[in-house]
Amino acid sequence: MTGFAKIPCTIVTGFLGAGKTTLVRHVLEHADGARIAILVNEFGDVGFDGSFLEGCGIEGCGDGQVVELPNGCICCTVADDFLPALDTILSWETPPDHILIETSGLALPKPLVTAFNWPQIKSRVTVDGVIAVVEGPAVADGMFVDDEEALAAQRERDQSVDHDNPLEEVFEDQILCADMILMNKADLMDDAQKAKARTEIEDHLPRAVKIVETAHGKVDPTLLLGLGAAVEDDLDARRTHHDGEEDHDHDDFETVAVSVASVESPEALIAQVAQAAEADGVLRIKGFVPVDGKPMRLVIQGVGRRVAHHFDRPWKPGEVREGHLVVIGLKGFDLNSVKRALAADAALSA
Repeated sequence: MTGFAKIPCTIVTGFLGAGKTTLVRHVLEHADGARIAILVNEFGDVGFDGSFLEGCGIEGCGDGQVVELPNGCICCTVADDFLPALDTILSWETPPDHILIETSGLALPKPLVTAFNWPQIKSRVTVDGVIAVVEGPAVADGMFVDDEEALAAQRERDQSVDHDNPLEEVFEDQILCADMILMNKADLMDDAQKAKARTEIEDHLPRAVKIVETAHGKVDPTLLLGLGAAVEDDLDARRTHHDGEEDHDHDDFETVAVSVASVESPEALIAQVAQAAEADGVLRIKGFVPVDGKPMRLVIQGVGRRVAHHFDRPWKPGEVREGHLVVIGLKGFDLNSVKRALAADAALSA
């Protein structure tokens, strides 16, 4: 790369629990010697995704390669948080070959892409592509697609029903801005469900976008990197719900960090997390938990009854063996039910 070439940036967007961080880790593990910088955005009080990437055991990862923005939605804070962080990466003595930007599950990618037209960075970086990761089984279940006839009937019965569905708008805006859509967790679907999920996605797309089936975020990085889309110059072709708005808020969502003591059984905790995830208004539960007699951290990621878990790395010398779970839900979600579900084996405090 010459000093005059723009550094390509790939934006990885997607709804809660779709598998964005798993995808980013996979790309890092198969970078084939390329120097890749990671800018990860959290929505919550406890950094999870950044920690999940740093110290992950991937060669070269954890030496300042991961920059974390823990202050909410990246698309709402581009001037205060994103641009300074990107400028920090660009000022490294040895610039990266590629930058991966993982947004929070609640972020809208288009305002972030628009920031790449700001004079201080436009000549230095370009948006190589926007990759939207969707959770195939959830889409197949119609989780983010309203039934218009049923909604109309409900409105007639109850005039207090809100006409907006913020979850669906976020989901749609993410895929409407995408250059490629990864339909993740395809291994959990049969052919009929895959076909239904594809139809649901395509029904929301006014233009042709490639949909690729994946499992556990495993896809050849050469398929994602090097698209050369220059997305910042193609914004008019990516019409979204929030075009023309100065910003958007996340008053409909909230997060609570819960401390969790060491547990005896991963299996028992997984069942409790699955139960907690079904509490009214809960969207996702994620975090780290120590297990008695185990030298490694247990990673928990739960969406509905689907709870994934694995041990990611040993606890560091002197590191406090205390777990943290981040609960993301609609405003006013049933936190008491979450605590009751988790309290059987874990000492909690919020």
